[in-house]
Amino acid sequence: MRSPLLSLPGAVPGEGVDEGVAAHYGELFREQRALADGTGFVDLSHRGVVTVTGDDRLGWLHLLLTQHVSELPPQQATEALILSAHGHIEHALYLVDDGTTVWAHVEPGTQGALIDYLESMKFFYRVEVADRTADFAVVHLPAGSIAEAPEGTVVRETPYGRDVFLPREGLTEFAESHGPAAGLLAYEALRVEAHRPRLGFETDHRTIPHELGWLDSAVHLQKGCYRGQETVARVQNLGKPPRRLVFLHLDGSEVRLPPHGAPVRLAADGTDGRKLGFVTTSARHHELGPIALALVKRNVPADAPLIADDTAAAQETVVEP
Repeated sequence: MRSPLLSLPGAVPGEGVDEGVAAHYGELFREQRALADGTGFVDLSHRGVVTVTGDDRLGWLHLLLTQHVSELPPQQATEALILSAHGHIEHALYLVDDGTTVWAHVEPGTQGALIDYLESMKFFYRVEVADRTADFAVVHLPAGSIAEAPEGTVVRETPYGRDVFLPREGLTEFAESHGPAAGLLAYEALRVEAHRPRLGFETDHRTIPHELGWLDSAVHLQKGCYRGQETVARVQNLGKPPRRLVFLHLDGSEVRLPPHGAPVRLAADGTDGRKLGFVTTSARHHELGPIALALVKRNVPADAPLIADDTAAAQETVVEP
């Protein structure tokens, strides 16, 4: 889905899965400061939108998701994962129920596979699953924003701001009345600062929730009956995750940010040392300078200086060793 807001002055398209929206509008740090101050909005209209309706929707989703949603109150936001049989993360859903429908936004391009899985699990339950991506766009109003969401829209309110499920044809009008627009690079920099993982960036084919700190926000440890639950319980009660998420303060003298997948090593071993992890997301922050999230082996000392690609990095613990 290519956003019409790419026609705004200064808009530079994103890359990869984010190419459908603006990476920035020409002033990255101004856009970050605006979001931090609670002004402006972020165009997330490239994200997939999935709805679930029917009398059994919450009880049915409760059986499939890592989160406790069987009694989810209307308008209360939550997030949840779908795991493989081995406990590896396959989907991340950002949910809200409006009283009759569960609305979820997901990573760009993942809604098809998600819907295929949900359809395969319907059985006799009274539920209907729909891809609403063509009809609805997600926009993000930052925490502290006094802007009003358009009347009648579904809003998912979190400590980080409000996600508005906006009819796609109203996107341009929304931008005219809720500006200034901030690009995805500004949004991502604040996400990295907040240590919030993102599917496909902080995850790979073998990531489990414990490695990213997702147990706090997306997994309910007192419920079972979902695929992969055995792995979650076993690692939580008997073992330790093989890797852990760390926050990196990068050397500001380097011009280039380490890309996704760049190797992370101990600084004492130099750039020829053994790879102990990889960079998941890097960003330039308006106050902190260059920062990143990385996934490293659990036994990497929490106070050890690191090298991300060829950039010196000081680590900050996100998930305890």
